[in-house]
Amino acid sequence: MLKVGFIGAGTVGTALAILLSRQDYQVVAVSSRSRASAEKLAQAVKGCRLMSSPQEVADAAGLIFITTPDDAIAMVAARVKWRQGSAVVHCSGADSTDILEPARMSGARVGGFHPLQTFAGAARAVENIPGSTFGVEAEEPLLTTLKDMATALGGHWIKLNAGDKVAYHAAAVFACNYLVTLVKMATDLWQTFSIPTDQATKALLPLIRGTLHNIETIGIPQCLTGPIARGDTGTIKKHLKALDKAAPRLLSTYRELGRQTIPVALAKGKINEQQVRELEEILKEPDYRKS
Repeated sequence: MLKVGFIGAGTVGTALAILLSRQDYQVVAVSSRSRASAEKLAQAVKGCRLMSSPQEVADAAGLIFITTPDDAIAMVAARVKWRQGSAVVHCSGADSTDILEPARMSGARVGGFHPLQTFAGAARAVENIPGSTFGVEAEEPLLTTLKDMATALGGHWIKLNAGDKVAYHAAAVFACNYLVTLVKMATDLWQTFSIPTDQATKALLPLIRGTLHNIETIGIPQCLTGPIARGDTGTIKKHLKALDKAAPRLLSTYRELGRQTIPVALAKGKINEQQVRELEEILKEPDYRKS
C-alpha cells in the first residue's frame, strides 16, 4: 500500500492527513516547523509517526505532500534528497509544479493537489473538504493517483496545466476572499445608520444564503436580481448619492461592480441596449480633470 507523508502540519496538511487516513490511506509520517502542530497531527492519525526533519518524511513515504506555506515549498523541494520513483505533491493554488523542479530532477514524480475550499481552521477544513473540487496538476501515473484521491475524499477534480494556476487561484480569491470583503463593506454601511456589525451580519446572512442558493439552482445570469438587472437607473442614482454622503470610499467599488454586472443583466435578457448605455453612463468614473 502507498505510504503517505506530510511536510507541514498546518490547517491543510492536518485536514488532508485526517481525511486520507479515514479512507484507508496509510499516513505514516509528519514533520513541521512547529513541533506542536506535528505532534497534534501524529496523535490524530493512527500509525503516523512524528519525524524530526522533512528528510525523514521523504525517506519514510512514497507520496509526500508539502503542505507548508507557499513561500516555503520551493525551499523544501530544494533541500530534501528525494528518492527516484517517489511522488512529491504540493497543495498551492497559485504555484505550478515548476517549484518542485529539484524533486523532478532527482527522479521523483511531481504534482499539485489544491482543495478549492476555504479553511478557517483544521476542524472546519475536515468538515468542508468533502464535496470540494481539487485542482490537480501532474503527469501519469501520478495524475490518476491524485484523481482517485480526490474522489476518495468525496470530492471532484479538474485537471490544470502549469499556465492555468494563477488565473485559477485568482478566481478563487474573487469567489471567496473578496466575498468576505464585500460583506464587510455592507456591514460597515449599516453602521452609518447605527446598526452594529454583528447585527448587520446576522441580518444579511439569509440574503447571502439565498443568493448562493439561486446561483446553485438557477444559475448565472438568470439568478441576477436588483436594480441593474431591472435597468432601474433611478435607484442606482440614489445609491450613488447616498454613498457619496455616507461612505464615499465605497463609491469607486460600487461603480466598478455595477459596470461588471451590466453584461450579466444583458445576458439575462431583462434590459436592452439603450438601458445598457444609460447604466454605463451613470456608473462611469467622474473625470475630475474637468472640475
